[in-house]
Amino acid sequence: MEPRVLRIAINHGGGYEPGLNAIVTGVVLASAKLGWDVVGIRDGFDGLLFPERYPDHGLLKLNAEMLESVSINSAPILGTAARSDPFHVREINAENQVEEVDMSDTLLGRIRAEHIDAVISIAGLRALSIVYKLHRKGLRTICVPTSVENDVAVTQLSFGFNTTLSFAVEMLERLRYAAQAAQKIGVVEVLGDHTGWLALQSGTAVCADAVLIPEIPYDLKKVGVHFGAARSNGHRRHGLVVVAEGASPLLPKSTPAESAHPLKASLAPLATEPEGPHVIDPSGRAATTVALELQRLTNCDTYTFVLGQLIKAGTLTAVDRQLGLGYGAAAVRAIEENQSGVMTAFVPPELKFVPLSEAINKVRTVPADSVFLQTARALGICLGE
Repeated sequence: MEPRVLRIAINHGGGYEPGLNAIVTGVVLASAKLGWDVVGIRDGFDGLLFPERYPDHGLLKLNAEMLESVSINSAPILGTAARSDPFHVREINAENQVEEVDMSDTLLGRIRAEHIDAVISIAGLRALSIVYKLHRKGLRTICVPTSVENDVAVTQLSFGFNTTLSFAVEMLERLRYAAQAAQKIGVVEVLGDHTGWLALQSGTAVCADAVLIPEIPYDLKKVGVHFGAARSNGHRRHGLVVVAEGASPLLPKSTPAESAHPLKASLAPLATEPEGPHVIDPSGRAATTVALELQRLTNCDTYTFVLGQLIKAGTLTAVDRQLGLGYGAAAVRAIEENQSGVMTAFVPPELKFVPLSEAINKVRTVPADSVFLQTARALGICLGE
């Protein structure tokens, strides 16, 4: 008796990342070699939970011929699901109130009804935890790590980071020339709420004057002294500071805890973020804070620029093309080997499979002995230490 043809599904459980179609292509081509059928779930798991919203009932049949007309750099063919969570789905109840309900069992039932044998999820930090919970409820699944901040644990390189890094370097180089022409200090904020890989590696690549990352609380007085020394040596009144959005100042140990403003406390008693223009959208807070204080310390004009989501607009690099195809093919291999609840991980020079339990609830931060920190210091880049 010939073995039954497997039917696998692939979905994307996060927000937009450049070149996601490369991973889809890797899955489809590797599956075709085994004679397996592949379908794509629209918008995370929404295609299965709400099939009535889609003309194809939420499932897109994928094959090599179809993907020939789809560019790897075009918009994700399966859509995105930045806030989709089957364990917390918002709906209107009988009292016309918004409530969250657990639809995970409904999802698993739909997967069985569609005769899907396994699901490959393209996932970032948040989505990995969701898929792990589904795995514990019986879902046969393999995950592929994606992160433009390279913050997924137990893998050296998440898909999308190399492309984002390359585009960030290109933008920083242009902004450095702009700062030189205007004789100002440019303070550029890049993505990195909990980890500073993007700021550190891009800032080092363009020989920025200072790089500020979440792992090292900064002292702007040290940065000001650094610029003062540069001016005294070469009469230079311009510069470039790269700051990760999660970078924060070093606070004296004796600094008392600041009490919340009475109005803020009454409106949002559980809020932990500081009040101000960046309460709703924190983008730009770090750059503005650094620029204003640096201008006061150095008596030099500063300007801010926030790369933000723009940084995801780059064309996929050769490294990410190969990584995406490799991750997709490896996920299929894991299913063929009867594995489940694992994530593909790039551990040079190999692609390995690691349990999801080792990847969730952790952030890959820059270690104190990182070679990138050593390189930055050797180049004379100030880290605000």
